[in-house]
Amino acid sequence: MYKHIRANIRRTILLVVVFAAVIIALGWLIGWQTGDPSTWIILASMLSTGMALFGYFAGDKVALTSSGAKQIQKEDAPELWRLVENLCITGGIPMPKVYIIQDASPNAFATGRNPKHASIAFTTGLLETLDRSELEGVVAHELSHVKNYDILVMTIVIVLVGIIMLLADWVLRMTFFGRSNGDNRNGGSQLTLILVVVGLALSILSPLFAELIKLAISRSREYLADASGALLTRHPEGLAKALEKISRNAKPMQRANKATAHLFISSPFGAKKARSLFSTHPPAEERIRRLYAMIDNR
Repeated sequence: MYKHIRANIRRTILLVVVFAAVIIALGWLIGWQTGDPSTWIILASMLSTGMALFGYFAGDKVALTSSGAKQIQKEDAPELWRLVENLCITGGIPMPKVYIIQDASPNAFATGRNPKHASIAFTTGLLETLDRSELEGVVAHELSHVKNYDILVMTIVIVLVGIIMLLADWVLRMTFFGRSNGDNRNGGSQLTLILVVVGLALSILSPLFAELIKLAISRSREYLADASGALLTRHPEGLAKALEKISRNAKPMQRANKATAHLFISSPFGAKKARSLFSTHPPAEERIRRLYAMIDNR
């Protein structure tokens, strides 16, 4: 487990470096279009640094606010609170802030930058649908995201993907509608054409590349959190049955959005979206099969 935590921290650093390189490249392309590459590289670097810091310190607040989550205390939902508290003691995890989302769709998510600054949110639909052992499995799953530092990785990724998409959109707009000042300074129309082609390719492919990285990380972390959560409760069947009920009752959440979809235990867009190629989550059937396999292998 500690090995995975260190790997997640290394992955975060690597992701920041890779995304920063793409962001600087997009900044240079915007600068080339306007005739001032140096200024735009500096602006793109400042934007990415500022947004990454904002995501690190305030990304959890944005996710909670956008989903309509409201913080609760022990007296508001004593059974849920005790489940979270007991599993935190078992797993050696600081007690996170607990939130409730008024939504009939059964779902939950964890967010924050580290275990000391973590929050977990549950929909009213989840609390009404699951029994105690199943709810315990979901709580353990979300606490595993906290303990494994998955929340840090995905908070950083979501911000950097957003920046890349914004800059890529600017490059496309300036390529088609802007005026390039690079013709005379860069050796004529042939070089200009090459740079335009490179710019278009980078601006089109970089958002796709960024999104695929986000999806790959999101899917792999769900499998790991399932396994870690099952180990925490010593009862894989509880989480397996919870996932069965969640998938059967899957329906779009009222405030579902693409920016935070990967945070949830199940796709907030419903069952149909969850089966698509670009789903943020692995198939529920495969997750359930792996959990039952843990029971068979005991």
